[in-house]
Amino acid sequence: MQTDSSSSDVSSNNAGRARRRKRPTEAASDGNKTNESNLLVNDQNKYKSMLIRTYSSLWMMAGFVLVIYMGHLYIWAMVVVIQIFMARELFNLLMRVNEARRLPWFRLLNWHFFFTAMLFTYGRFLSHHLVNTVTTDKLLYKLVSALVKYQMLICYFLYIAGFVWFILTLKKKMYKYQFKQYAWTHMILLLVFAQSSFTVATIFEGIFWFLLPASLIAINDVAAYFFGFFFGRTPLIKLSPKKTWEGFIGASVATIFSAFLLARVMGSFKWLTCPRKDLSTGWLDCDPDPMFKPEYFSLGEWVPKWFPWKEVGILPVQWHALALGLFASIIAPFGGFFASGFKRAFKIKDFGDSIPGHGGITDRMDCQMVIAVFAYIYHQSFIATQNFSVETILDQILRNLTFEEQLTLYEQLGLIFRERQLAQG
Repeated sequence: MQTDSSSSDVSSNNAGRARRRKRPTEAASDGNKTNESNLLVNDQNKYKSMLIRTYSSLWMMAGFVLVIYMGHLYIWAMVVVIQIFMARELFNLLMRVNEARRLPWFRLLNWHFFFTAMLFTYGRFLSHHLVNTVTTDKLLYKLVSALVKYQMLICYFLYIAGFVWFILTLKKKMYKYQFKQYAWTHMILLLVFAQSSFTVATIFEGIFWFLLPASLIAINDVAAYFFGFFFGRTPLIKLSPKKTWEGFIGASVATIFSAFLLARVMGSFKWLTCPRKDLSTGWLDCDPDPMFKPEYFSLGEWVPKWFPWKEVGILPVQWHALALGLFASIIAPFGGFFASGFKRAFKIKDFGDSIPGHGGITDRMDCQMVIAVFAYIYHQSFIATQNFSVETILDQILRNLTFEEQLTLYEQLGLIFRERQLAQG
């Protein structure tokens, strides 16, 4: 009996030792080991993944450059295609196979809401561009003007049709799933169209204001990847285990420096800086905005006498580009962190697999969505002139007044001008 009791005591002591909690320092060291193993610099397959990622990036860059060369309308079409892919990836996120089979028309309802939101968003932003495009054909002009006038009403009834459709498709024992999908669809529409509407508006203000922010995000992403690839040792944030402080800081410096140089290069092309007032695809030529006219600064005593350049020309827009670079390097990455937390919540690695080495389209657009809104707001706050131009006033007259009202306005303006001439005489 004594032997049995002593052996049981020994076994209980061993079990107690086995169940002993780890000290905080031990837990921290284990966590650090885990973080270090997740770092890109310690990844055994990093060169293979880098080659796949580089190959995909080169193809994307080539396609992107081609679309930029083709012009504003094609860039808008590219944004629409990206939106469709993003919506498809996000729709699939909460879709369950068994429930989807029992609701065969529910996916079509999601796309009905999607295209209704697209019509509403782009109809508001591009209505005057569409009117300016069809001014030569009177019948088409009247038809387009009527569509623009009643665009909000059309979109409202399209949404109501979808709402009634949703109510009529409700099935017993599936209410919770259907309402969850309904709410998820509306969140996707807000996420996708809230930023893309600003993107399209910025495109028609000048491709420069779309291309520069998008390029800075790409540069920041590539620089962060390579700095983390070769030098990354210190984890940055738990949501993204492979992100490092070395990558973040190195990418920030590279992005801000690139912003200043890229603004100088892009600002030299009228094709990129001229705004587009219609939906045509012809070549643009305009008088450059003062933002894109160089200001020359004397180097004076800053350079030796043998130095060939005595002055340097800087575009005013280059100083604004520094603000975009600062935002792209410090704030925009948090869009990526948000996406990482979102994917962790749903226990997925990527939103899709359409781009080898990158994941889905949504994985590439997380930071772009953040800076698209900022670029539009910054342009409207610090760049765009708030004064009404003659073109803007004429556009409002043609869109909102009938022919008789336009004739009355013309006669009244004639009276005013004659009275002023008499007063001056």
